[in-house]
Amino acid sequence: MIPGKKVKTAYFCTQCGAEHPRWQGQCRECNAWNSLAEEKVPVRQKASLSSSVKKVDRQKINRITLTTTQGYRSGLVEFDRVLGGQLLPGMTVLLSGDPGIGKSTLMLQVAEAYSRQGVSVLYVTGEESLSQIKLRAQRLNVNGENITVVNTTGLEEITALIAEENYNIVLVDSIQTIASALLDSPPGTVGQVREAANQLIMQAKAAGFALFLVGHVTKDGLIAGPKVLEHMVDTVIYFEGDSAHLYRLLRAQKNRFGSIAEIGLFQMVSDGLAEVSNPSSYFLSGNSEMVRSGAVVTGVCEGNRPLLVEIQALVSRSSYGYPQRVAGGIDAKKLALLLAILEKRGDYPLNTHDVFVSVAGGLKLSEPALDLPVLAAIVSSLLNRPVDNKTMVVGEVGLSGEVRPVSLIDRRVAEAAKLGFDTMVIPDKNKDQVTDKNVTLVGVKDIQSALDQLIG
Repeated sequence: MIPGKKVKTAYFCTQCGAEHPRWQGQCRECNAWNSLAEEKVPVRQKASLSSSVKKVDRQKINRITLTTTQGYRSGLVEFDRVLGGQLLPGMTVLLSGDPGIGKSTLMLQVAEAYSRQGVSVLYVTGEESLSQIKLRAQRLNVNGENITVVNTTGLEEITALIAEENYNIVLVDSIQTIASALLDSPPGTVGQVREAANQLIMQAKAAGFALFLVGHVTKDGLIAGPKVLEHMVDTVIYFEGDSAHLYRLLRAQKNRFGSIAEIGLFQMVSDGLAEVSNPSSYFLSGNSEMVRSGAVVTGVCEGNRPLLVEIQALVSRSSYGYPQRVAGGIDAKKLALLLAILEKRGDYPLNTHDVFVSVAGGLKLSEPALDLPVLAAIVSSLLNRPVDNKTMVVGEVGLSGEVRPVSLIDRRVAEAAKLGFDTMVIPDKNKDQVTDKNVTLVGVKDIQSALDQLIG
């Protein structure tokens, strides 16, 4: 560095990656507070006016020729479904999730699945030593015949290693540990994460190998999260779950080569992650033959995939002046809105009762079709009258108390019928959309008629 020369610095948002010339309390792009971190900015030389500029290829859309490319299938049905069916050469995938959720376990099992298909895989780890990878491979029964493992955090070393061999798939775990020697900032900062990802993505597009980047979602504002990289990659997958439950949910938030309306469900067992082929039976595993008040089974659609889950409610008289409203698996504001509808349109005295609502199994849901089953579970617990455990309830509730139609009703009913449910309480306008005539369909127009059918 030249003595006396000032180092150019800028402030980057650790949440969205936006650059700011000076520090300020709130990011102007994502409105996050206290998320700006100071970093050194590499000074790039300006191109001379006499330098040659590469001519850009231009074509009319109707004259562009498509080339069909054969992708890679891992054989893990739940994983391939989320990717859109196959992994294409040159495709870049960002896998993110909370620390300890099982991202490294999933990536090692995915690498083994591709390896068994004869695909060469390079596994780059910056967090674990080779002996640690070996111990995990033994626990997961990973043979790794076509898997090459390297422990390094240098970006230039990784790109040189990829250029030497013809790998089909490259996995980097995690992108926060990779650093370029051209930048003075430490690993994990916005500049390092963005530079490392940019170099690897450009190399993947040029060489034609598929790239997986693993990124942590952190709760503090010191390390750049995967939000910075979402616009750079082709596919963004979130690995979700709850430490109190064994299931793990793989959900696509962005996919340029497939649908984002698919999910994959895994269960954490002693030897790794196991696929759950029948999610509805998994989430209803605690639904015994015992009839209980406050329990209602409903059908939800995570993307295009129907699931049956149980909504549980507990209503008790409040011991304090201000009643409690606790929601688990659904939005707390949504619960408050539904309780207001129930009091106003149904005339149920809930202002003196504590209300607790939970989705059994720890699943987090947000679709409107949960409105009617949540209200039915609350009234069932309030009156201590059970709902038939062979009845599936689904429906959106409006502010005036009407039951509105929901999407994909035929798939919800078919999934419930497959698991032995014989009565379906659904919106009246959805009855004509159901093709299965072997089940009893009860169409309801408002919440009072629905509660009369369910509870009496």
